[in-house]
Amino acid sequence: SAKGGVMAMRAKIVGCVVGALMLGGCALQQGAGKLASLPAEVIESARCASETLAVDTEFPAGALESCSVDGAGSIAIIIAPEDAPPINCSPWYAFRVTPAVPTEITVELSYSACGHRYWPKISHDGKTWTALGEDQVTVTEIDDRKSAQIGLSTDGRPVFIAAQEIVLPEDYDTWLGELAAHPAARRGVLGQSAEGRTIGMLEIAEGGSVQRETVVLVGRQHPPELTGALAMFPFVEALLGDDQLARAYRARFETIVIPLLNPDGVVRGHWRHGTGGADLNRDWGMFTQPEIALMGNLLARIESDPARELTLFIDFHSTQRDVVYTLSKELETAPAGFTDAWLADYAARLPGYAVIEEPGYSAGRGVSKNWVYEAYGVPTATFEIGDETDRDLVRKLGIAAAQAMMKTLLQTPQETPLEAGRENETPR
Repeated sequence: SAKGGVMAMRAKIVGCVVGALMLGGCALQQGAGKLASLPAEVIESARCASETLAVDTEFPAGALESCSVDGAGSIAIIIAPEDAPPINCSPWYAFRVTPAVPTEITVELSYSACGHRYWPKISHDGKTWTALGEDQVTVTEIDDRKSAQIGLSTDGRPVFIAAQEIVLPEDYDTWLGELAAHPAARRGVLGQSAEGRTIGMLEIAEGGSVQRETVVLVGRQHPPELTGALAMFPFVEALLGDDQLARAYRARFETIVIPLLNPDGVVRGHWRHGTGGADLNRDWGMFTQPEIALMGNLLARIESDPARELTLFIDFHSTQRDVVYTLSKELETAPAGFTDAWLADYAARLPGYAVIEEPGYSAGRGVSKNWVYEAYGVPTATFEIGDETDRDLVRKLGIAAAQAMMKTLLQTPQETPLEAGRENETPR
């Protein structure tokens, strides 16, 4: 009856008001009593959409291969690497789900290669991220390939879903700007990426231009390896501390920091590569990729400067667990014995935490750790943090590793670059 229709409409409106108070939003189509549809521009810019649910990647780091949406709130997404396998299994994904109203959704993540690795994180603003709970994600494995199903209650706002927190070139730009306010820090530019993005650099030293032993720190060669970046931030900040250790370190050592070497891959949401179809951390010594050529030129400038002496090289990455990849024990470095002393001090600062070291060396593979040693004979390490290591712990690890590095280097015999010369350097 007409009366029954009016009562039903009133009930829907009351329910919508209650829902708005509890969930932050609700919408009706005028005159029809139906849930509101998404605006046409949202649907048009989506990778896939229904009238009430859209999925897009129209933001930096957004990436998926294909997707579909049905009217019941189910989303199917296929994730694929930026170019053809073989590629190391770092299957990045990042997309935004926009609902017309608060609703329950399910998301199926399937992979064209490798399979599911990263536990999903969500954000409403793209800045603050939360890992989904174990009750919200189901991981299954068929024919040795993992996939995942996400169950999520949306409150009507768009929600980002990503493999890891999204940290972009603009975030590094802000961070470098903040650090550059320190009197011992000087901001610079390493050069431009293949697509013309600026690769920022920070030089840290106390007391102006004098002879220096030089430490080089590099990050984010591989776009999804976010936990390495989360450790590198506090590591570098510790070098700029106001404590006696940091001041003494800066008085003797110069540190050159390149925190984001692959901005193109980060912005494009790549699994592993830059834009040249190559793994940057397999290009050292070949220098076919402009970003790695810039690093080769930087190290060559340090080499040719009579007031500088390369002392240490650390490359920050992520993998499935916390581990430090070091050089094989039989290899001689200058300064000698640094790595063992550094990791011993690092472990001593972390009671109850097991520092895992994996020594190794493979000549000619184009890996930064190996090539820098081959070229310059200095200690090198790849500092890896686990994908899902607790983020508070990641910060503690970065600080402890930096403090241990500073203390260990300060205990090595001091030779100014002009006194040391180059006679003991490993030939290229």
